[in-house]
Amino acid sequence: MKNFIKINKIISTFNKSLNIEGDKSLPIRWALVASKAEGKSRSYNLLRSEDILSTLDCLKKLGIKVNLKKNFCEIIGNGVNGFKYKKNITLNCGNSGTLGRLIMGLLVHSKEKIKIIGDESLSKRDFSRVINPLKLFGAKFISKSGKLPIIIKGTRFAKPIKYYEKRGSAQCKSSVMLAALNTNGTTLINAKKSRDHTELLFKYLKLPIKVKQTATNDFIEINGKTTIKPINYKIPSDISSSSFFIVLTALAENSKLIIRDININNSRIGILKILKIMGIKIILKNKKNYKGEKKADLIIKSQKNIYPINCPPNLNSSAIDEFLIIFLIAAKANGISTFKNLEELNQKESPRLIWGSKILNKMGIKTILTKDSIKIFGNPNLKINKNIIIKNYLKDHRVFMTSVIAALVFGGKWKIYDKNSTKTSFPSFIEKIKSLGANII
Repeated sequence: MKNFIKINKIISTFNKSLNIEGDKSLPIRWALVASKAEGKSRSYNLLRSEDILSTLDCLKKLGIKVNLKKNFCEIIGNGVNGFKYKKNITLNCGNSGTLGRLIMGLLVHSKEKIKIIGDESLSKRDFSRVINPLKLFGAKFISKSGKLPIIIKGTRFAKPIKYYEKRGSAQCKSSVMLAALNTNGTTLINAKKSRDHTELLFKYLKLPIKVKQTATNDFIEINGKTTIKPINYKIPSDISSSSFFIVLTALAENSKLIIRDININNSRIGILKILKIMGIKIILKNKKNYKGEKKADLIIKSQKNIYPINCPPNLNSSAIDEFLIIFLIAAKANGISTFKNLEELNQKESPRLIWGSKILNKMGIKTILTKDSIKIFGNPNLKINKNIIIKNYLKDHRVFMTSVIAALVFGGKWKIYDKNSTKTSFPSFIEKIKSLGANII
């Protein structure tokens, strides 16, 4: 069966509404916390992606009962000390850095050695950034250069720590937070601004957490050895998945789209703030608070006049997964756009900053690339009339989806490999693109 698609025609005008599957970051956190709760937790609108399924499989191997039904997922937690540590357990985290790093935080108390593995892409990523703070709790690790495979052996006498998270990584911060839940005493975290889903979930569950915020950092206190109540959760739709349709609509001709029930957590909507600066009008309606998170419907219309941007670096962490698709907006801007301090992009599934530049260059857009920045020389009249092939990008789902959007709005004849990469985070991506009228072969 072929693992590529062809696009030879730009998308026609559309005026539609979409429902996007549940957020990917939230259900992984929900599942891990639910596994430590006492009793049954349920989630609805659960994204059936490979990352989520890997999470559920790992919990099953740790003795947690999981019931995945058509309309919901149920996890029966056994309390903070409820994992069953059999000998020779191997946990396969697939492509998910969120799962790999967060679950390590729950394993600092393991009584047996546990091996953590992942796919080719995940095995190239840096895990030393979580290994180092988790060692301070008392856990022991065996790894080569801080990369998968990793063997972890926990401790019976975990001690609270002081941790300075300076990269703006929500995964590193959350891993330490989860480790602190089952540790006697108070763990102190000084974290550079990043996604705050874990903090909001802890607060909603009334876990012993205190957060003091400044403009650049969050100071977090967690008291361990607590009881966690079950949580039922309808997962809001994913802003990262929605971003591809936001940009598609903004760049298409005379089109309009409504995307319903989107998670608009302030630590996730950097793309909306960046696009607003660039002249893209996005209206938020029906705003609601839901169990600590915020959600709304988004209304997007096509935009002809796009402004270049000197992107404020303080928006980087809240848009880190969306920069590839943001670069397509910059490609159509009337001027030069600059994005700085993006070294974290090259620590993703593929070196995304490099791949962002490659895609734009293939399209005929000039870029100036450094190890942590990119300048994009926009062309408001860009129309592609050549063949473009996208392949050998470590099966990064966001590279694939960004290439699809580029083909649909800028033209040309595209052959894009590894269509199955969407199973990682957005299995219905191609189906939803086709529902808007895209001609994909």
